Amino acid sequence: MPSAPLVGLPSDRKQIGHHPFQAVGEKYIRAVVDAAGCVPMLIPSLSPPLDLPDLLSRLDGLLLTGAYSNIEPHHYGSEASYAGNLHDPARDANTLSLVPLAIRMKVPVLALCRGLQEVNVALGGSLYQKVHETPGFHDHREDLDATLDDQYGPAHPVQLSAGGLLAKIAGASEVIVNSLHGQGIRDLGAGLRVEARAADGLVEAVSLASEESFLLAVQWHPEWKVHESPFYLGTFQAFAAACRERAEKRTSQRA
Repeated sequence: MPSAPLVGLPSDRKQIGHHPFQAVGEKYIRAVVDAAGCVPMLIPSLSPPLDLPDLLSRLDGLLLTGAYSNIEPHHYGSEASYAGNLHDPARDANTLSLVPLAIRMKVPVLALCRGLQEVNVALGGSLYQKVHETPGFHDHREDLDATLDDQYGPAHPVQLSAGGLLAKIAGASEVIVNSLHGQGIRDLGAGLRVEARAADGLVEAVSLASEESFLLAVQWHPEWKVHESPFYLGTFQAFAAACRERAEKRTSQRA
């Protein structure tokens, strides 16, 4: 039997007490194990960074997780960050370098929430810093006073692009997703195609237009209670299939 595919998860750099820690949310790790059937590996956000090409050559997939922090806006424009906006420059440096490398090396990528924004910015796109204060858009943030089940519960529909990867996974043109984000895509990054939009027109999911490699990025959180949603589970299974294909190729090349 072949070994389970190895999936890298770039970490957040967090200050806990007097020391910096590298952290990845357990819900993402569990989804890699339970929904994708893959082996998770933390990719630390260090300065100077690890040898990323060498690291990716050993991986079968890359999962870009959500986070409490937002990408520093100097990466996608001249607009200053707003007061109280949480940032993680170490993670920015790590993930914004990993995305184009993964595409070039054909490492499958699944990106969630902040991960979607990282994919977009890494490929030259830009973001709205406050979607809820941008004319024409709804408030996509969660209610912080609600229970976690309510925060991560179904929030709004998204329209899936005809013929797209998500439409194939869903077997439908519309699905209901959760919504826990204050920022969102403004200008689409180079080489990306829209996979889903919210009712207000906000881009909620993207994939690679070329289809030369698997890359799927969504603004919602399919990792949450992934086995309770066939659509969320199908998203991780599509990613897992791409990871298994890469793992098989790597095994055959070593043989």
